[in-house]
Amino acid sequence: MKLPLPDTWSFALRNVLRQRLRSAATLVAIGMGVAGLILAGGFIQDIYVQLGEALIHSQTGHLQIAREGYREGRTRAPENYLIENSDRLKEQVRAQPGTQMVLARLGFAGMINNGRRDLGIIGEGVEPSAEAALGSYLTYIEGRPLADGDLDGIVLGEGVAKTLGLKAGDRANLVISLSQGAVNTLDFEVIGVFQSFSKEFDARAVRIPLAAARNLMDTAAAHLLVVVLDKTEDTARVQAALGQQLAPQGYEIVSWRQLSDFYDKTVQLYQRQFGVLRFIILLMVLLSVINSVNMTIFERTREFGTMLAIGDRPIRVFRMILAENVLIGLAGALVGMLLGCLAAWLISAIGISMPPPPNANVGYTALIRLVPLDILSAGAIGFVATNLASVIPARRASRLPIVDALRQST
Repeated sequence: MKLPLPDTWSFALRNVLRQRLRSAATLVAIGMGVAGLILAGGFIQDIYVQLGEALIHSQTGHLQIAREGYREGRTRAPENYLIENSDRLKEQVRAQPGTQMVLARLGFAGMINNGRRDLGIIGEGVEPSAEAALGSYLTYIEGRPLADGDLDGIVLGEGVAKTLGLKAGDRANLVISLSQGAVNTLDFEVIGVFQSFSKEFDARAVRIPLAAARNLMDTAAAHLLVVVLDKTEDTARVQAALGQQLAPQGYEIVSWRQLSDFYDKTVQLYQRQFGVLRFIILLMVLLSVINSVNMTIFERTREFGTMLAIGDRPIRVFRMILAENVLIGLAGALVGMLLGCLAAWLISAIGISMPPPPNANVGYTALIRLVPLDILSAGAIGFVATNLASVIPARRASRLPIVDALRQST
């Protein structure tokens, strides 16, 4: 006969409170496991966010608009992918809801000369004031960013400056080959030396004012429009909307994730590592709960034998043990969620000083980001693990031979 639900739970609660030490040990194991999942998940989430924002606000912006085929053909024939009406297109893009800023860039490849040696570079003509607003993750280790008045100014990546021994105030020449076969050269003053997130970028990157780049390349056009959004979360929505609007005109709209292969590889790496971590924590919780339940059953063998001897069915013993572990699992999950949130808040208030990631120049201060779905997921893992761990011991206890159980000493 099935017990009424209220009686089952009240009886289970009394048993949990009666076994205080054992219940507390199990609860601590669950709580620590859940808190560990929250902290690990929040730390990895912060890596995703900070790495993405570093790439967006030092190199790519949220979206880039270019002529179709530019990404594949820019090294061979960049002159075939010029946006002639860039100002009109900027106004069209700026009208899209969620867009904060639109910047024009003109790319070029060539050589930079310090008077003694040359170095191949990848350059960009940029709008100085707009780029300064975008480049919040660019650090100037020497000098300053470009300003609108720096008509003959140039800023260099750290690697370029070190290779050529250039510093702020020095002069350097840019030499490029035009599509017509002519060679153009202009003299620039080094305004600053920057450090972005990527060493590879800094080893070849230089930037000059857009007007100077147009003069150097003998064109009034641009290669790219860089779109900065109000929120990174809107990237997919704005990309889709601009794609419907501009794709028929022969433009392609590429997101920062499509431009950042390093980011996707990093995300995949940490997802695999976090998956392994989740499995380890789940296994630890399972083993801890199984051990606790087994010890509880061993200590209460005579109690279970008595219940079976006076006519209780094995299913009642099974349900009683499961109900006790449901209560402990629920309490442990709630305690773990609370501990995890408190620990995340304290750690974030202090900050975690991190060294530069692979292929990066600068370290950063990590935080623990609390994502509601991750918190609930961690609590659910702890709760489910507790109940799964109790099934086999509960089944074994419900099938104890009555005579052997009653012989068991207390």
